Amino acid sequence: MKEGKRSGIRLEERGGGQKKQDIKSFTLEELQAELTGRGEKPYRAKQMYEWMHKRAARSLDEMSNLSLEFRADCAQRYEYTVLVPEQEQESAANSTKKFLFRLQDGHMVESVLMKYRHGHSVCVSSQVGCRMGCRFCASGTDGLIRSLKPSEMLDQVYAIGRMTGERISHVTVMGSGEPLDNYENLLRFLKLLTDENGLNISQRNITVSTCGLVPKIRRLARENLQLTLAVSLHGATDEKRRKLMPVADRYGIEETMEACAAYFKQTGRRITLEYSLVAGVNDSIEDAAKLARLAKPLHCHVNLIPVNPVKEHGCKPPQAPVVQSFKNRLEKNKINVTIRRELGRDIDASCGQLRRRRQDGADSVRKKSKDPMSLSGRGVPRN
Repeated sequence: MKEGKRSGIRLEERGGGQKKQDIKSFTLEELQAELTGRGEKPYRAKQMYEWMHKRAARSLDEMSNLSLEFRADCAQRYEYTVLVPEQEQESAANSTKKFLFRLQDGHMVESVLMKYRHGHSVCVSSQVGCRMGCRFCASGTDGLIRSLKPSEMLDQVYAIGRMTGERISHVTVMGSGEPLDNYENLLRFLKLLTDENGLNISQRNITVSTCGLVPKIRRLARENLQLTLAVSLHGATDEKRRKLMPVADRYGIEETMEACAAYFKQTGRRITLEYSLVAGVNDSIEDAAKLARLAKPLHCHVNLIPVNPVKEHGCKPPQAPVVQSFKNRLEKNKINVTIRRELGRDIDASCGQLRRRRQDGADSVRKKSKDPMSLSGRGVPRN
């Protein structure tokens, strides 16, 4: 697999050694150039684009105002990305839903639908697996498999909208993977997601999370987008942070905070500092005081996250009184702080847990059956 001439558009092999272009990752301008270059009328591109990105068509066959001949030709020329729903879980405690989707190469990704008073938010994955190795996160347990194409990120949003009938107003790129490690595809995804000819989601309703890739934070600032940047800190000193996040070995807290300040200065958008509370590791009152000193100059928001238990790593959340005391200490220092509402702990809500549970179940089935492709008759390859 390699990149095509258009940035962010993956090309796939087809018969005869030719390549199929990933048409759902085209911008409208690129699609117009592509189709008019084949002799089509200019309006044809907008018709097709709206089918893909506003109506979330599941196939070319649904594009009823395009001729059969045109659709058949497109099917031969282009890859049309659609994710296949494999599993859906709904929390008994609230209306949070988690979805497991199968990609066209058989790998799995997870997405979450969360319902708030201000609207419905979808959390999408940006990679299959992750290479960052954060020690409380299930998504990086097996390392990075590959990055997602823009179309694969988009179709997580489109598929959930189709399946639930809900209007999606907010999107967070905070699922499996490190979004800034998939930078070009992330930017294209954001462009398509916010296009007025598609879902037209406001940039201000989009949050992108990062574990702290400092050069990419500075690069994103220069894009001057109006999205919210959420930086995973998880430790108020370099020593504490290194215990949880290998990225801290490369980028220290001082330069991470400088990059956050630069982002705020360039965009005017307030940074969110994500802080996962791990019992006995980073949840003391002293930790809270040090975090307050970091956060105050940034005028940022701090989001406290009692960590979801992940059996592979043994991390456990603090007791509720400890979490509240931590929050109180930040508030006494005039830090804007919230405790993330627990949404879906009963449905493997931590990034990568559902995918890993499905994979572990598949491994168990394969061992019993001695059939490496056996999984409920679906023939899903082993990740």
